[in-house]
Amino acid sequence: MKGLFKLLRRFLPPYKKLVVLNVLFNLLGAIFGAFSFLALSPILGILFGTQEKVTEPVPFSANLESLKQNMFYYMSQMIDDTGQMKALFIIGVFMILMVFLKVTFAYLASFSMVPLRNGVVRDLRNKIYHKLLVLPVGYYSEERKGDIIARVTGDVTEIENSIMNSLEMFFKNPVLITISLLVMVYMSWSLTLFVFVMLPIAAFITGRIGRTLKKSSRKGQDKMGDILSTIDETLSGLNIVKAFTAEKSMNERFSKETDDYYRTMNTLMWRRYLAHPVSEFLGTSIIIIVLWYGGSLILKSEGSLAPEDFITYLVFFYSIINPAKAFSTALYSIEKGLASMDRVDRILYTENPIFEKENAVDKKSFDHSIAYRNVSFSYGEGKVLKNINLSIPKGRTVALVGKSGSGKTTLVNLIPRFWDLDNNSQILIDDIDIRDMKMNDLRGLLGYVSQDAVLFNDSFKNNIAFGMNNVSDEDIISAAKIAHAHEFIEQYPDGYETNIGDRGSKLSGGQRQRLSIARAVLKNPPIMILDEATSALDTESEKLVQDALEQLMKNRTSIVIAHRLSTIKNADVIYVFKKGKIVEQGKHDDLIDLQGEYSKLHKLQIY
Repeated sequence: MKGLFKLLRRFLPPYKKLVVLNVLFNLLGAIFGAFSFLALSPILGILFGTQEKVTEPVPFSANLESLKQNMFYYMSQMIDDTGQMKALFIIGVFMILMVFLKVTFAYLASFSMVPLRNGVVRDLRNKIYHKLLVLPVGYYSEERKGDIIARVTGDVTEIENSIMNSLEMFFKNPVLITISLLVMVYMSWSLTLFVFVMLPIAAFITGRIGRTLKKSSRKGQDKMGDILSTIDETLSGLNIVKAFTAEKSMNERFSKETDDYYRTMNTLMWRRYLAHPVSEFLGTSIIIIVLWYGGSLILKSEGSLAPEDFITYLVFFYSIINPAKAFSTALYSIEKGLASMDRVDRILYTENPIFEKENAVDKKSFDHSIAYRNVSFSYGEGKVLKNINLSIPKGRTVALVGKSGSGKTTLVNLIPRFWDLDNNSQILIDDIDIRDMKMNDLRGLLGYVSQDAVLFNDSFKNNIAFGMNNVSDEDIISAAKIAHAHEFIEQYPDGYETNIGDRGSKLSGGQRQRLSIARAVLKNPPIMILDEATSALDTESEKLVQDALEQLMKNRTSIVIAHRLSTIKNADVIYVFKKGKIVEQGKHDDLIDLQGEYSKLHKLQIY
């Protein structure tokens, strides 16, 4: 229950008015329901002659006895004035009215719960998605994508089905139970005290079952994350799976995971289905015990209740049982949903080490240089970069070369703060530490074209204008022409409105890359980062992309990571990396003449 109250404190504050309305409507519905039951016994007693008529009213006061005696008086007067048959009709109309008010307020309570329940789920989904956007890139290198998807989809759905659908019972049933118990205490405090002794025993038994559900449910959701991860990996690498004839091994792996999920969910559902028969058995047992105990008191004339009052008392007690059973069932569902909430909280409570300072500097322009000062960095054990110092003046093209794993991509990924620097390291843009700049301003200065063109399942137009508002069609077409993409886009029947498929699956590698270059051209940033943008292309596509890149790099500062050294011959300066250090620097011809590391790489590509 602590987990539920914690969840409500986090997500209910925006819906306080709806909570108040829901409690109020439930309270009014319970009062009218209780009043209809409470009035039934004495009314019928007077009507059929088993209850003495009251001939004088008593002064009104704020207690049930005054209300009861005056009700007896007016009922007696009505029977005397209209006769028993007409009085019976009036009683029927009165009971219908009471029930109508009861169900009306019950509906209004449910009506007010709908936007509350759906609003909390909406807010939860929005919080998760926002957190996924702001978490650093490093977080996703430690997590399985399928498990994250399982938390965002399956776990949130479980929270909606288990907790939110049970929230109405959580607000409604305690009110019904409280009203009924107050009436029962008024009718016979001694018999109600006996009931209070019995109910905690039943609550303890059902609670023990409910607590085991949370652990099993968490385990089941973890297994579903493993299943989704396997599906994602299979679909992403289906060509490799088929090329290496690994269908059998992948099938065995997936079957093992589904078998584990099967066994876990069997255990979970067995315990969940145990909730109803246990609560039914315990509820019936308590009713029989109360009936035996109260009936024995009446038969021995030891109780304070008349026989007709005892029947009414039993009606109120029975009206507690169903809400109590529904409440216990709701608690089972809530425990199951809280297990999913724990998994979601692994995302929501993950600390983001990359944050913007409160007094961050506005920086809308790039004026003179980028400087790396004593930059060292590690992902864990072992330094990836070791004491890097370099300066990139505005308007220059700088190339980074070296073997895979030498630290080139890490170096450029530190500029947009995909990762954060070690404490004693600095990257300065116009002499301002990037950690002192506003994050949006920093990334607004940068354009990024990677080896793997990242495109979205949308139109050509929206992919080129991605992340930018109020962009004209003329600007989009101009950017596409600069990137040599306009020609192939125009070949499609719908032109720029054509959907390119999942990750641009309808396009060739060269077309995808030129589209991502068009996106960078449209953004028109002063600093451009090109991470092996042509390494995965054929010769013809490479030439087109290289021409597009040259257009892109005109009149701007460019940092180019390249494996194909032929693409960086005209760079202003080339930095050669080896094991996280800069071992050589200079122009292409000078580095060839040096006969060092760069010359070795060049010879390997020639021969």
